[in-house]
Amino acid sequence: MHDLRTFKGVEAWVFDLDNTLYPAHSNLFAQVDVRIRDFVAKLLDISPEAANTVQKDYYRRYGTTLRGLMQERGIAPDDFLDYVHDIDHSVLTPDPALEAALTRLPGKKFIFTNGSRAHAEKTAARLGVAAHFDDIFDIVSAGLLPKPNREAYDLFIQATGVSPARAAMFEDLSRNLKVPHALGMRTVLVVPQGTREVFREAWELEGDDEPHVEFVTDNLPGFVTAVVGALEA
Repeated sequence: MHDLRTFKGVEAWVFDLDNTLYPAHSNLFAQVDVRIRDFVAKLLDISPEAANTVQKDYYRRYGTTLRGLMQERGIAPDDFLDYVHDIDHSVLTPDPALEAALTRLPGKKFIFTNGSRAHAEKTAARLGVAAHFDDIFDIVSAGLLPKPNREAYDLFIQATGVSPARAAMFEDLSRNLKVPHALGMRTVLVVPQGTREVFREAWELEGDDEPHVEFVTDNLPGFVTAVVGALEA
């Protein structure tokens, strides 16, 4: 793993939303996942089990189920985005530790999500961190092209003016860090609580299979606080 001082000079902090800004165990995204399956089942008039298979196939091949439905079924995105994000955000509670860490973190902060802006706004508000973000770049801003498509990142950079060499990206999906790393961003993989050591050992055993993952953490507030400490040292 790299030295936290590598974050010196970073002026833009880019955070994925689901399972990144909030911990995976809160199960908020599990609600989205179920609604995606239900949407597919209704649209194609198939069983939930068959819909789950289609959903995962599209996700693997296209990056998001929505992209697959657009490409193969010609659906309009608005109904899908409204339906799948119509969830109970109240399962999230304020995260004072993350709020405090973001307060001390210098520079601009962005949310970059394959979800919708409305979902990101509600989530950030529930966490008590909405005021810290300069902008939200959602799937509509990306022209409905999801991460890890290179074009999505290019559009993000174009829209925000972020310099990749002076930026850091936080993600819960390793594959979504490949392009940011190639562009020169610092990269942080956020994994479920209690799995960092397991992941790290597996990652180290695999050698250089994933050189695009520079840091791994299962505690985002703690990691950002540590970064702040390195910046202030």
